[in-house]
Amino acid sequence: MKSTFLIAAMTCVPGMALAQSGPSLSFSAGIGGIYQPEYFGSDDYEADVTGGFKFGHLKIGRLEFGDPDPNAVDLGWRPRGSLRVIRERDSSDHVELTGLRDVDFSLEIGGGVGYTAENFQAFADVRYGVVGHESWVGELGADAIFRPSDDWTVTVGPRVLWGADDYTSTYFGVTPAEAGLSAFPAYAPGSGIVSAGIEVGAQYELSQNWYLDGTLAWNRYVGDAADSPIVQDDDSFQLSLIAMRRFNFGR
Repeated sequence: MKSTFLIAAMTCVPGMALAQSGPSLSFSAGIGGIYQPEYFGSDDYEADVTGGFKFGHLKIGRLEFGDPDPNAVDLGWRPRGSLRVIRERDSSDHVELTGLRDVDFSLEIGGGVGYTAENFQAFADVRYGVVGHESWVGELGADAIFRPSDDWTVTVGPRVLWGADDYTSTYFGVTPAEAGLSAFPAYAPGSGIVSAGIEVGAQYELSQNWYLDGTLAWNRYVGDAADSPIVQDDDSFQLSLIAMRRFNFGR
């Protein structure tokens, strides 16, 4: 889903077992490009740099999390980690936002639970803005999983984003003071569903250690977010492509 301007995605799906050999760590990290709206609700788009991170496996003493096989599919219920980065909104960069306050960079950290079957996966995450908006958001998603070949994995499914009132006020609200300096009327959105849409993901294996991770997402603002005078287009699109590399230490 459309969620960030410089996005850092972390999906951590650990399973715990007993192990006795030396410590080891594996994960995937990469960098790529993203094309998306200039800010939440904008009808102008921009290209930017983005990155990705995915936890793989960790073994410390007798404790083991995840699976050392990068192609393994962890079936069933698992806890998840979730991270989102939202770039600052500088009103001086957008003439239509003249008079609105700048919005600082935000970092959301949290987690949730996920369920994975052979051809289906779903998750529910809750995150808090530890830097920036300092409020709660929740995200729900589900995907059908297709594997047309050994090199390709394709997922497609719905996404829903919920935000607390401090979150919606930060990105979609207009204070009375701002209304007096801008072209917008005062607006105080409440908590609720912010957006809903569909995300298509694709992973292509280039080699044993390298793969491409692509995402195409469409979301529509709903409720108080859609009614915000800041929102110029209810529909939001995002396209990203990241070159990912697998790292293994201690194996």
